This record gives sequence, C-alpha cells and structure tokens, in this order.
Amino acid sequence: MGQGLRLLLEHKAMTSAWPNLFDLLLPAHAEAPVGLIGAPLGTGSVTPGRCDLAPAALRGVLRRIGTYDLDSRREIASTIADHGDVALDGLDIEAATSPIRAAVQASVERHALTLLIGGNNAVTRPGLLGMADALGVGIEEVGLITLDAHFDMRGLEQGLSNGNPVRALRQDGLPGANVVQIGLAPFANSRAMHEDALAGGHLVVTLQDTLLEDGGETVEAALAHLAGCKAIFLDCDIDVIERSQFPAAPGARPGGMIDVEFFAFVRRLAAEPKVRAIDLTEWDPPLDPSDLSALVAARWLAEVLAGFEARP
Repeated sequence: MGQGLRLLLEHKAMTSAWPNLFDLLLPAHAEAPVGLIGAPLGTGSVTPGRCDLAPAALRGVLRRIGTYDLDSRREIASTIADHGDVALDGLDIEAATSPIRAAVQASVERHALTLLIGGNNAVTRPGLLGMADALGVGIEEVGLITLDAHFDMRGLEQGLSNGNPVRALRQDGLPGANVVQIGLAPFANSRAMHEDALAGGHLVVTLQDTLLEDGGETVEAALAHLAGCKAIFLDCDIDVIERSQFPAAPGARPGGMIDVEFFAFVRRLAAEPKVRAIDLTEWDPPLDPSDLSALVAARWLAEVLAGFEARP
C-alpha cells in the first residue's frame, strides 16, 4: 500500500470516529450552502498586530471542534466551499476594499450564507457593500448588526481604519436606523461616538443591557429594528468577549461578554434568513500562546452553522 493511500485511509478512519468541522470544508468550486472567504487584512489597525494570520489559524483548528450538538442532538452537516484568502499583501485598507468587496459579492451570489474571516474590522465595510452588490440592492436597503465592544465611529479625517467602518458605511449612505450595535462596553468608547450613534438612529444595546435582558428578546428587538431591510450583515468583532476568555483580541477588555452569551447571540442571529453574510474580525493569533482563543473562534463557526441549519 502506498504511503499516500495509507495516510488517506487513516484520516478517513479517524474522521469517521470523530466528525469535525474540517470535514465540512470543500474546494471553492463545490456546491455548498455556505461560502468562506479569508480576508487577511492587517494594515490600518488602531492597535498594530497580526490579524492577517487569523484565516489560516481558523482553518488550522477546525479538526478540534466536532459536528455533533449534544444539546439539540443534531449533527451539523452544512458544507462550506472554501474560497481561500483574498490576495491583500501590501495593500492598505483603501486598496483592499475592492478585492474584498468583489470576493464577497461572488460568494453571496452562490451561497445562502457567506463567512468573511478577517483580518481587522475594516473588512466589515467591503463585506457589507459586496453583499449589497450581490443582491442588487442599495445600501439603504440593508442592515448591519455588530457584536462589538466599540461603536467603530472614529472620524475619517486620517483615512480608513479598523476603528471607523461603521462611520465609513454611514458616509456611504447606510442609514443610522439600519444599524444595531450589541455589547458596547463602558470605558471603551467616547461620549461623542455614543451621542452620534443615538442621534443617527442606531439601536444601541450596551454590555450592561445584555446582562439585564434576555438574549432572545435582544435578538427579537434587533431584527424588529431592521424589519424593513432586505438583507443583514452580521459583524462579529471578537473583542466583545471578556478578555480572559479571548486574550488574542487586542481591543478586548476585562468585564466583556462571556463566551457562552456570545455563542448564543451568534446562533440566534445566524438563524435569521435575512442574514446573508457574517464576518469574524480582530483576532490576532500571536497574542495568545495557548489554544484558548483559537478554540473559541472555531466554536464560533460551529454556532454559526447550527444557527444556519435552524432557519425555517
């Protein structure tokens, strides 16, 4: 028996005993309900780092997360066409916008759900614009939900950064009434950004609000706020999580959202058919020498798929 064949048979035997998320990845040309795009954008970060390493880190840990959901007694089965990483080497945010936007557009045209793996939070803007392009709708007809500790409403005077994608989208024409922001943290935002968001019509759900409200009610309120939108982009900035549970997020702080609450929000929101694209941003793998952050990110993917499969 050849070495290659032996390794293949060993892999199949192992995966049959331990079905895992990596088994769901298929080549880019495959028919699949979900598409995955890596957007390794690391430039323009308020806090410099290596968020560009996150797409590869996510793919590398998927074998450690199983596909069986013990609570629902269901096996995740949705396959994922992996479109690889957008070529962004050496590009600043402005130059990276068009290739990310085009990649998301192509994926949304093919798949019921597209996953955009950043990279820093600047990928959210081209991701939302690409989703709108694919669906043939104007930016005023789409909604944005952020799970994020920050408003991302810094000024644009110094150009695009990972601190201002929401501000940039507002300037592009996204109505403030089409924005829902969940998990905003105290002592991590300015008064001016908070007041701008409220004046613009954002639905603002602070971290404290999430502790006092039922998560299901928060999601219902978010979707009701965006009821007039034809499609929704979900931005999962991983720094919304309590820093001790995700130390590889440079913007995370102590006292953040606990991971199980984050997972519940992700699953509930992914179950909404209007959500056509979801990103994961602000994961800087070298900041965590352990495997904790990587496993949390991989669990995020499992929760997304579980929610997707619960769609009516």
